[in-house]
Amino acid sequence: MKAAILTLFLIFMMIASPCLCNDLGKVFNVISYGAVGNGKTDDTRAFAKAWEAVCNANGITSLIIPKGKIFLLNPVQFKGPCRATKVLVQVGGTIAASANLKTWTDNEKWIHFETVDGLAINGGGQIDGQGSVWWNACSDKHCDDRPTALHFHNCSGLQLSNLRHLNSQKNHISISGCKGVKINNLRISAPEDSPNTDAIDISTSSNIEVLNTVMETGDDCIAINGGSSNITISGVACGPGHGISIGSLGKNEAFDTVEEVHVRNCTFKGTQNAARIKTWQGGKGYARKISYENIQIINSQNPIIIDQNYNPNSLNANAQSAVEISNVTFRNVYGTSVDEIAVDLVCSDHIGCTNIVLNNIDIKSAIPGKQTISRCNNVHGSTLSPCNPIVPCLSH
Repeated sequence: MKAAILTLFLIFMMIASPCLCNDLGKVFNVISYGAVGNGKTDDTRAFAKAWEAVCNANGITSLIIPKGKIFLLNPVQFKGPCRATKVLVQVGGTIAASANLKTWTDNEKWIHFETVDGLAINGGGQIDGQGSVWWNACSDKHCDDRPTALHFHNCSGLQLSNLRHLNSQKNHISISGCKGVKINNLRISAPEDSPNTDAIDISTSSNIEVLNTVMETGDDCIAINGGSSNITISGVACGPGHGISIGSLGKNEAFDTVEEVHVRNCTFKGTQNAARIKTWQGGKGYARKISYENIQIINSQNPIIIDQNYNPNSLNANAQSAVEISNVTFRNVYGTSVDEIAVDLVCSDHIGCTNIVLNNIDIKSAIPGKQTISRCNNVHGSTLSPCNPIVPCLSH
C-alpha cells in the first residue's frame, strides 16, 4: 500500500512541478509559469519567473519555449550570474514583440541577456520584432530611438543557432563585452528599405565565430565595432544589405581598435557594399590584420571599399588624425559590380593606409559592355596577381 501511495505521489509531482529533471538537466517550461502563447496575452512576467527558476537551479538547466505557440513579450531582461553551469534556451515557438508602442518602457533593448556564461539558444523557432510600427514612426530626428531586438552583454561561451530572426525594430542582434561566441545557421531578414536593421553588431568582444547564416536586411549584415578582435566569419550569404563592415570606427574623435578579423567563403548579392572598412575623419586607434577571402559578388554597388575619411556631416573636416588602417588583404574576390568603381580605396591625406594587398581580384561590370575601374588616395601596398580592375596605385 505504501509503495502504491509513493508511486502516485511521484507521478503527481512529475505532472505538477514546473521543473522536470532528465539526463540533460532540469527542464523548465514557460507554460508552467503562466505563459499563454496565444499571441495576444502579455507573457513577459511568466518568462521572467521561468528565467528566475532556470538561473537559480544547479547544474545544467533548460528553458523550454514550446512549438506551435506565439509568445507576446514586452522588454524583458534575463540577468545572471546564474547558479546553473550551463543554460539552454530552447525556442520552439515564436517570440513576438508588442506592436503597441505605448506599452514599451525601454526603447534601448527588447530581449536582453546579461552576465550569463554558458548560454545556448536554439530550437528552430523564430523571434519576430514586428518592427514595421517602429520604422513607420521613424523620422530623421528620432530614428535612433528604437530598441535592439536581441542583446547579449558580458556573456562568455554564448552559442546561438538554428533560429529565424525577422523584422527587428532596429538592429537584430548585438554582441557586446562577450568572449567565445559561436553563431551558426541563423536566418535574419527584414525589408531592404527598413532603417538600420543590422543583422549582427559586434563590439568590445573577442573570439567570435559567425558561420553558415543568411542575412537579408536594411543595413549592415555584420558590423564590427571598436574593441573587437579575433573574429571569424564564414559561409554568410548577405543581401540585400550593406555588406560586412569593419566600423564605423573613431566617431567623435574616439579611440577605437579592431584586429584579427577574417571573412571567408561569403556571398554578397545586391548589396550596397560588400567588403568594407569605414573610419571617421578625426578618429584615433587602428584597424589591422583583416582579410576578405574567397568572396563572391553578385551585382553589388561597392564590392571593395576602404573609407578612412568617413564624415557625412562634415564634422572635424579639418582634422588631421585618423584611425590607422594596415595589414589588410583582399584575396580571391570575384563577380559583378553595379557601380563603375569596383575597388575604392580612399585613405586620409595625413595618415594613409599601409600594407593593403590585393590578390586575384576579378570584378566585372554588371552592365554589358562596361568596364570597372579603381580609385585610390594615399594607399600603400601591393597586388600579388593581375587584378580586374587594374589598381595602379598598388601595381608596382
